[in-house]
Amino acid sequence: MKAAQEPQRVSAAEFIRGFANWRLQAARKPVVVTHHGKDAHVLISLDDYRRLDGERSDSVTADVLGDSQAGVIEAIRDGVILIDRHWRIAAINPAASDLVEIAAAQLVGAELTAAIPGLKDGLLFHHIIRMLDHRERFAGEIPGVLRPRQWLRVDLVPLPVGGAIILRDVSEAMEGFAESDMRAAMMATIEAQGDIGHARLSLRETVEDANGALTAMIGVDPVAIRRVRFSALLSIGSRQAFAEALDSVFRTGVPASIAADLVTREGVTIAATLAIAELRGAYACDGAFVLITPRRGS
Repeated sequence: MKAAQEPQRVSAAEFIRGFANWRLQAARKPVVVTHHGKDAHVLISLDDYRRLDGERSDSVTADVLGDSQAGVIEAIRDGVILIDRHWRIAAINPAASDLVEIAAAQLVGAELTAAIPGLKDGLLFHHIIRMLDHRERFAGEIPGVLRPRQWLRVDLVPLPVGGAIILRDVSEAMEGFAESDMRAAMMATIEAQGDIGHARLSLRETVEDANGALTAMIGVDPVAIRRVRFSALLSIGSRQAFAEALDSVFRTGVPASIAADLVTREGVTIAATLAIAELRGAYACDGAFVLITPRRGS
């Protein structure tokens, strides 16, 4: 914590004689003017007085606010490009400079379409026109603005100077959506095939979910199979191999495939192939996925 400044003291007579000097001293720290040896008045700078009084000039507030906003824009991970109404780049933050792969000093003052040639042939070009001409906002994911197969989340914000283009690379997320769609399509084809069972297992090997093909294969109700250890659905001779395969999947993350016999509710065995893969969450293993395919002719 900053220590309080010890004020200087001067008599009223000396203060009057040397006012110019004491005025300068008060700019650095308070000056106490005494009268008959007792503190009577305090001379402080105008800035100190304004701080004490809670008063701030509009220019000081505007400068502080402007500096703060500039600092935030410099620090955020999204790319920000400010353009004027003539499509010239007025300012650009480091994140946007990295996306464009051109130094900020070379971009400021440059024409936007010269800095980003791919802009002219895409949908974003027309949205920027509407932002500048009609102060229309836009937000959306657009591919190929900077590089092929790259997806950018683009936000256009009208400003008095012209507008702000806020960019975020969302290529990884879009690839994740595509993979999720592909997995959903794959599961739909498995369900359409009709006799391939699958189950999601917890880390303790209990069944968290199972499809209709597996429950029909075993002859149990879908609710009854939940929280049951998957090895209990196998013949005694298959359980050890399954336990070892599941342990290997959890330890290494490498999928495994084994031959095993399922046991139905009536005690009939069904020869099948079990394919086991790890279900991995954002931070750790969440369990396993088992695909059960009956072996024909066994």
